[in-house]
Amino acid sequence: MRPGMYGYMRLAANGGVGDEGETIRQELMTHAEREGFTLEQMFVEQVPTYEPAFDCLAAALRGGRVRDVIVPSLWHFARLPGLQRAMRDHIEREIGARIWIVQGVRP
Repeated sequence: MRPGMYGYMRLAANGGVGDEGETIRQELMTHAEREGFTLEQMFVEQVPTYEPAFDCLAAALRGGRVRDVIVPSLWHFARLPGLQRAMRDHIEREIGARIWIVQGVRP
């Protein structure tokens, strides 16, 4: 049985989940499977939101057996490089999970 992996993405405020979200989800699922994982759950950040997906992702990582997270690019964490680093550090150093970044990976 393959280990599980969570996915995380941020969608544009005017985009909605629709085609963009489904395309990204399929790309993440394909990459996860190629690396020997099963994409168990997607955390999708949308603005505006009542419960931030990043917080839900962090809570799921703390409380479960999944230790890997796949993202399309660090831009999906935040647009500012400093905030990207902070969010990545939070997952990797404070929670102890591993981040997989698809951007720049060739099929």
